[in-house]
Amino acid sequence: MSNVEHRQSLASAVLAPARPGHGAGRTSDGSETRSAAASTRRGHTGLIAAGSFAGAIQAISPLGFWWLEPKTVYALGLTLIAAVYIGFSVADGRWKVIAAESSVAGFFVVIAAASVSGPAWLLVLGLAGHGLKDLWQHRTQFVRNTRWWPPFCATVDWVAAGILTTAILMGVPLHG
Repeated sequence: MSNVEHRQSLASAVLAPARPGHGAGRTSDGSETRSAAASTRRGHTGLIAAGSFAGAIQAISPLGFWWLEPKTVYALGLTLIAAVYIGFSVADGRWKVIAAESSVAGFFVVIAAASVSGPAWLLVLGLAGHGLKDLWQHRTQFVRNTRWWPPFCATVDWVAAGILTTAILMGVPLHG
């Protein structure tokens, strides 16, 4: 197996839902058909490209809110990102999902609030942690009908976290 085939295989394993038999193009034993696997890769490529663009926009978002400290803008962005899953959970309709997603969003709101007066590394932690939550969501499909969202959102989170990490390490001031 070549390196390219191995990377594609690894990407398919990470991005595929963990529950066998769930998702289009799956056979009765839970394996993907070749056309479904290729279609999933093509679909994820577009989502990841769009997520990279959105992550870069998020990273420069403080420029659009020049009257606020950059840390405050990033904290508001983190709370907005976390709140999206509350909307998805309401659309899902199961009370346990609504309660779980609201609790998780609350956790990210606390991290965001602490980052306003605390170290900027909390923002990186929050964004990277939310990306991991997106990966978990994609693998488990805990919230129904979000198959397309987690790869996009995880990419947004990780790109923004990476750019923010670079800015912190370069000494860019994130306060007024």
